[in-house]
Amino acid sequence: MKSVGALYLQLIRWDRPAGWLLLLWPGLSALWIASHGFPGWHLLAVFTLGTFLMRSAGCCLNDVADRDFDKHVKRTAQRPVTSGKLSSKEALALGAVLALLAFGLVLTTNITTIYWSFAALAVTLVYPFAKRYVSMPQAVLGVAFSFGIPMAFAAVQSRVPMLAWVLLLGNLFWVIAYDTEYAMVDRDDDLLIGMKTSAITLGRFDVAAVMFCYAAFLCIWVAALWPRQQPLLFLLGIAAAALQAAWHFTLIRGRGREGCFRAFRLNHWVGFAVFAGVVLSSLP
Repeated sequence: MKSVGALYLQLIRWDRPAGWLLLLWPGLSALWIASHGFPGWHLLAVFTLGTFLMRSAGCCLNDVADRDFDKHVKRTAQRPVTSGKLSSKEALALGAVLALLAFGLVLTTNITTIYWSFAALAVTLVYPFAKRYVSMPQAVLGVAFSFGIPMAFAAVQSRVPMLAWVLLLGNLFWVIAYDTEYAMVDRDDDLLIGMKTSAITLGRFDVAAVMFCYAAFLCIWVAALWPRQQPLLFLLGIAAAALQAAWHFTLIRGRGREGCFRAFRLNHWVGFAVFAGVVLSSLP
């Protein structure tokens, strides 16, 4: 029998850091871009800790919202709320505490960032229920997982320029790519329980759509940042990300559960490659 503390750690996916790293790299990239270099230790700490806290809070809400669906899915049947080891109230209470801690970090920035944090929270609250009504809920997740980008610009510049929204659009395509890979793992189970996912909506075009989304993500970021970054160093990061995306094609083309899940779990390295290119290209 696991202790309550161990169950809470399982609830927030403590042992699976890939999830919050997928959120972290775009936000940190935006911080570097908005700051034209190192953003300072304060903002670096705020966005790193805030990302971890909000992702953990999102896991609490998501598991409560999906508890009746998850018990029919092989991969999620033993999650703490789904299995009854933690109650919905306990999960929501933990999520609320984590969200409040994250908001406390936002309060150390500026009023513009504080305002935008409410929009980010609203999208986070909407996503768990989108899977019931939207045929491509991954697009809603894409907005939620990309909101660190405009918030980073707000924290640095006290405004959200058009560049931030262009980068958000590009990042949205990346989220659709990797979360479609994730949805491909559970497609058979989701079909049985009536869950809506991009993997089901796209059908036999799923692999092609994933690769298109990878390409759209990288092309949009290159087009948006080409005039602003040192081209060679930035493109090294983009090339490393593109090579990984090509490798993911070999993992998902057979549509096997193991290959699709592996591709999803390794996606944080795609984000890291882009982040590394941004950082290197901003060096004096």
